[in-house]
Amino acid sequence: MSKSNYDVKTIVLRKNIDETEAMDIVEQKKTTPFKSLLSRPKKEDVHVHSLKLYYECILMVSGKYIADYFRKSTHSISVDSNVNEVSFGDGLFPVRSKSSITKAFVGTRGKNKIDLKLEEHVFVEEEDDLIFDHHGRDVKYQFKINSKTVENYPRKILEQNAHNVKKSEMTHDTAVDKLQTQLKKPLETDVRNLNEEFILHGISEIYVPIFEARLVGPKKKVGIIRIDAVQKKIF
Repeated sequence: MSKSNYDVKTIVLRKNIDETEAMDIVEQKKTTPFKSLLSRPKKEDVHVHSLKLYYECILMVSGKYIADYFRKSTHSISVDSNVNEVSFGDGLFPVRSKSSITKAFVGTRGKNKIDLKLEEHVFVEEEDDLIFDHHGRDVKYQFKINSKTVENYPRKILEQNAHNVKKSEMTHDTAVDKLQTQLKKPLETDVRNLNEEFILHGISEIYVPIFEARLVGPKKKVGIIRIDAVQKKIF
């Protein structure tokens, strides 16, 4: 799949509170942005200047990385004490020489060790998704996507609120690159015949309704309260 030519799914999460309920939450918590260790203003000293509903984009990318390759490896086996070497394939593998300390403890009757220098055919499969907030920061947002939690006409909702939509500041290419980097673990230095593939499962732009209250407190200081209208909580 070429870059910048992705099939992007647009999803708008449904609000679980309306503006009246959001204002009630703000009124209860409006002194919080102005509190300090020593003081907290009275509620009557804080004025709610405005309350606006925004739709902020969460970008979710999911995919899979698969690879196979050969790497050099050494496998040790135990053989009887009277075995001096082992024939394996086209090679002869001698027993590992014992240290003087080992000989002192086990004598000549202890098992001999043989190191087989081989190649392993390694298969890798990693699958995951990444979620970024509209600033492009990695987040762990919890949400459910089903008929009860999403708007039926997402594009219409976004068009009606066009001035209050916050698009993702991260490009789709960057999000995909970050996912690939996470899934592709560093390989050993000595590998051969590497075959690898990244499969993009999907990209979703998930718009979360956020009520944002602008507050004016003592000495005309400005504070902000943001409410996740899906989870009904301040963040």
